[in-house]
Amino acid sequence: MKALDPNLIAAAFRDAVRREISDEKLNITIVGILASNDPASVTYADYTRAGCEDVGIRFDLRKSDPESVREMLEEVNDDPSVHGIFVYYPIWGDSRDTELRNTISPHKDVEGLCPHWISKLYANERFDDEEQQFKAILPCTPLAIIKLLEATDSYIPYGLPFAGQQITIFNRSEVVGKPLAYMLSNDGARVYSFDIDGGFVVDVNGRPGHEQMPVSREEALRQSDIVITGVPSKQFEKVRPEELKPEVVCLNFSSIQNFEPEAKESAALYIPRVGPMTVAMCMRNALQLYRNYHHEA
Repeated sequence: MKALDPNLIAAAFRDAVRREISDEKLNITIVGILASNDPASVTYADYTRAGCEDVGIRFDLRKSDPESVREMLEEVNDDPSVHGIFVYYPIWGDSRDTELRNTISPHKDVEGLCPHWISKLYANERFDDEEQQFKAILPCTPLAIIKLLEATDSYIPYGLPFAGQQITIFNRSEVVGKPLAYMLSNDGARVYSFDIDGGFVVDVNGRPGHEQMPVSREEALRQSDIVITGVPSKQFEKVRPEELKPEVVCLNFSSIQNFEPEAKESAALYIPRVGPMTVAMCMRNALQLYRNYHHEA
């Protein structure tokens, strides 16, 4: 099995951000809002702090209870000394989390998940201004996955970089799987997007009504050049080697491994995790937000 270590690629992005901040003496402040005791959220907050400190960004973690978190978010939205915001989910674990995410200022949304940025992603609008000076902010984990795939032979560094590629994604969440499917399709891929209810085709360059076309797991995997999994459940039927196309690239971004060991061994390339790259993309987004909207403030 040939494996790709995301730490090496993430380090290069962190080095570039650190060098730019240091050379230009930029003073960037990020606020993290933690309003639960969820262990994964606490861990993510620790990773964020370490990532910020590594590249020279000031990180301020503020803790709240769920009842006060909206007021805290309003304060940091309005504070000109704050250039970026993280909110660690889940807080309630229901639609209130989405409602809170939707109130983050787009100019401070480091994770790129508020409606302003997501609507641009789905419309394939790559800039935030008519002059095309300010690139749109993309969600950190989907962007991290794209950047890792750029380091593989599946990526073409011109035109539509994933043109001709067929890609299966087992995750259709609003945070990772769905935006990732559209980002890859915007770049030329034909994507098979799966959740617990089954699979659908995402092909923005194909015929109208593409998302109404169902696809089976067997059919999707048999055709896919890249298989991406992110199912945090032990009940998920792990991907087996006999389901895969020869020379396939496999990537797992779940905390639970979604591939059988033999499937990982049979892959042309296996990418076991994305976490370090996600943090690097968060730092990159923070710098981009600062440059676009706060540098002259």
